[in-house]
Amino acid sequence: MSGTNEYNDVCPVYAPFFGSMGAASALIFCVFGSAYGTAKAGIGIASVGVIKPDFIMKALVPVIFAAAIGIYGLIIAILINDNVKKYPYPLAAGFSDLAAGICCGLSGLAAGMSIGIVGDAGVRSAAQQPQMYIGVVLILIFAEALALFGMILGIVLGGSAGGSFKDTCMPKM
Repeated sequence: MSGTNEYNDVCPVYAPFFGSMGAASALIFCVFGSAYGTAKAGIGIASVGVIKPDFIMKALVPVIFAAAIGIYGLIIAILINDNVKKYPYPLAAGFSDLAAGICCGLSGLAAGMSIGIVGDAGVRSAAQQPQMYIGVVLILIFAEALALFGMILGIVLGGSAGGSFKDTCMPKM
């Protein structure tokens, strides 16, 4: 009977809640960052379209970068969801998946905010001074890298939840 108590202590019924919160955190925060970046950069594109309509296609680069951030959150949420569906699901895996989701989500939110701000100001400055365009694109790439780092860390943390805890819920004989 002591094996049942150990099993419940290590793999409680509420453990999947933490993994699900990680998946939700990754998706929600990355989508918030993506939406903010798209909206903020879109304001700059709209103002540039009035001044220099032929520059609009080049000005869409920040919107493309911002849209990719939402995809990063979706990828991590799917990976975490696959981990949560495994039974038994240890509490340590739930905490690991929660950390993965928060890392990816908050880095996506920060990257989306920076892409939006840089995209707005950068598109306006590049419309007035075309030499600024390359510098703006480089800054956008580094801002996107923040979200990519968070996604990679989320994959590492979420991947560890899938395999390294698999024998912890087995009752000891």
